[in-house]
Amino acid sequence: MNATLTEWLLDSDPAIRWQVERDLLELPSVVWTRTRSKLPEEGFAARLLSLQDPDGQWAGGAFFPKGFDFESMKDIGQPWTATTWSLNSLREWGVDASVLGDTANRLERNSRWEYDGLPYWGGEVDCCINASTLANGIWLGREMHQLVKWFLDHQMEEGGWNCEWVEGSSRSSFHSTLNSLRGLLYYEVHVGNDPEVVDARKAAENFLLKRNLMNRLTTGELVTPLVTTFGSPNRWRYNLLRGLDYFREASLHHGTLPDYRLQGAVNVVQKSLTPDSKVLQAHHEAGAEWFPIDVPVGQPSKWLTLSALRILNWWESGKVTT
Repeated sequence: MNATLTEWLLDSDPAIRWQVERDLLELPSVVWTRTRSKLPEEGFAARLLSLQDPDGQWAGGAFFPKGFDFESMKDIGQPWTATTWSLNSLREWGVDASVLGDTANRLERNSRWEYDGLPYWGGEVDCCINASTLANGIWLGREMHQLVKWFLDHQMEEGGWNCEWVEGSSRSSFHSTLNSLRGLLYYEVHVGNDPEVVDARKAAENFLLKRNLMNRLTTGELVTPLVTTFGSPNRWRYNLLRGLDYFREASLHHGTLPDYRLQGAVNVVQKSLTPDSKVLQAHHEAGAEWFPIDVPVGQPSKWLTLSALRILNWWESGKVTT
């Protein structure tokens, strides 16, 4: 990585900078852990921590802000300010769970899902919501085995999951499957490998791999045009960058080589780089957010560039396995 690109990436919020130092520059752990330790004190993480409600929530709600007018969502989009989205951001940015004190207990006492008023840490019926809850619970020190079992019980015949199962859907969804995989992998990395979970993940991975991470099995068409365009922050939506980032993390966790079936997806990421090895912001999700963490559409994104470059480094660092 050339000096100009390195300087551009390092001139960023600590939430980005420590990952650049670890994953791209491969600096000693004493360097990137020092940067990571700054998260509660400055930048995005410090600002978001300061917005937490006394009852442990953000914006007064579990998945939606308190008092949100659901009829307005079709016009203004999903709001991203409530508890689950805020916890996801802090966890993914690398904030140490100890910084949040007794947040897990406060949420157990005070937070209920908008769906049927169910207790927060028990999850609800949506795979993507439950995947976030699983990861956030583990991060904050909760025992989450019942939610792990929920995923095993709700896996579909094709190998994946679908948040619309409660509406009668029996076909796996790219979005739901990837989000579920991310939650289950977080469980394995931080709690330990469970043979049933490993088998469930392998079946779900094969669902995506058989489709080259982007194609319909029946027609070969892209599952959605947005699968090959990248936007940040990506809070739930499936695309190749998010999919490959999961496979990279799983490969590193298990010490396995990249699967050859990822080649087409990797090619798309490679082609997304500008001549100076950056990735442009292609789109931005509608909906209220606490504050922006990335650039407007059309500008080079440090978040997207970090993700793309570490995927490509991982892919190029070893031989693929057939």
